[in-house]
Amino acid sequence: MNEQILSNAAISEEKLDKLAQVAVHTGLGLQKGQDLLITAPMTAAPLVRKITEHAYKAGAGLVTTFYSDEQATLARYRYGNDESFDKATDWLYEGMAKAFDNNTARLAIAGDNPMMLADEDPEKVSRANRATSKAYKPALRKISGFDINWNIVSYPNTKWAKLVFPDLGEDEAVKELADAIFAASRVDNDDPVAAWAEHNANIHARRDWLNKMSFSALHFTGPGTDLTVGLADGHKWAGGASQAKNGITCNPNIPTEEVFTTPHKDRVDGHVRATKPLSYQGTLIEDIEMVFKDGKAVEVRAKKGEDIWNKVLDTDEGGRRLGEVALVPHSSPISQSGILFYNTLFDENAACHIAMGQCYAECIEGGGKMSEDEIAAAGGNASLIHIDWMIGSNEIDVDGITKDGERVAVFRKGEWAQ
Repeated sequence: MNEQILSNAAISEEKLDKLAQVAVHTGLGLQKGQDLLITAPMTAAPLVRKITEHAYKAGAGLVTTFYSDEQATLARYRYGNDESFDKATDWLYEGMAKAFDNNTARLAIAGDNPMMLADEDPEKVSRANRATSKAYKPALRKISGFDINWNIVSYPNTKWAKLVFPDLGEDEAVKELADAIFAASRVDNDDPVAAWAEHNANIHARRDWLNKMSFSALHFTGPGTDLTVGLADGHKWAGGASQAKNGITCNPNIPTEEVFTTPHKDRVDGHVRATKPLSYQGTLIEDIEMVFKDGKAVEVRAKKGEDIWNKVLDTDEGGRRLGEVALVPHSSPISQSGILFYNTLFDENAACHIAMGQCYAECIEGGGKMSEDEIAAAGGNASLIHIDWMIGSNEIDVDGITKDGERVAVFRKGEWAQ
């Protein structure tokens, strides 16, 4: 309860209300009569309440929230039977998939303590994640396939804030993190919905140029990096607001600075070095280096967290192959803030990045109607994981390689060259 009181005292009610409006109208594009399913940590209840209010004002059908609680989660790891870590609430995820079949919108609020599981048995964490990923797959397929409009926004909690700003007191740390979230989410503008419309137009211009060029591969070069990422056959670039299969235009990630597409799972070669740490399930994985051959990461190193990183990548066959490549300029607001958020939603928007694991079917022409075998034939990867890690900086160049082998400058020193 103390954490919630601290958060409420430190966070601007006006900006929180604007974030809720942006989540409903820009993030989700929620339609009149459409149901909404929300997941959130208990500490994010103030934002959940405001989102629920604006959802009903927008004409929502029924708004349903599932809360998670850090203390309850930790109780499982400390007192749960060993067998329980190979189980997941299948019935819950089956229900979610059914809700998405019925056109329910999906909103996730990110705001858990990033180090919540830092002191727990990594083997149990890995098993629990694997079980949850398998159970969640039917629902996740609806999201990754962009069947419905969905969105992710964030809300700070005290432990997260103290991790990001360790030298500040609790109130001040929460306020600083809240302000950083508001700035990155563009809700510190007088009219954030209009600000998002302008931002989406800029992203779409980049997306449209990349689609026009129809590169066969991207070549990343810089300190510790010489990586060629082949692109899936019939790939499409996406970014910013997009139309889901249900016809509703939404912004899946708030904030977002990226344009992204699907790599070819068998056509990635070379070596690459991370430019920022990766925070994953309570572990900070630092100085990642990988060597890829024929699409697969055949050498994986990290100065910190290497064993856990390898264990995650061994989740399944697709875990060591790429499911996404994204371009983000070094001048993005999140990059320029100089803040390591320990939260992928933010940190991935500070730099160009690649993702290990599951691809986005929406980024393959006609992918929404393809079978899993057809997606794989086009080069799309399949996995229970999807983990972004950052490879961009102001020292990274990116060339596009055309089908005829011509090289076109895409990024120079971390900025758009076109």
